[in-house]
Amino acid sequence: MSFEDLTEFELRLLKWISSSDFIEVPWSTKRASDAFGVSEKEVYEALAALTLKVRDNIHISYDDGAIRIVADDTV
Repeated sequence: MSFEDLTEFELRLLKWISSSDFIEVPWSTKRASDAFGVSEKEVYEALAALTLKVRDNIHISYDDGAIRIVADDTV
């Protein structure tokens, strides 16, 4: 799959993640939900979709009690 397969929200979320530091600053689904004006469920669904659609461009891990996310929004 490729960037063309992303929904508008998935692409916006990927760009936001790639321009943010969710390694030093733990990920917050609530904060993402508020920033995009969508439900937390929609954020989780978009994250799951990104790991399938552009799996080489996103890495999600768990460290020190928090989710950490790194993304690259370039082809």
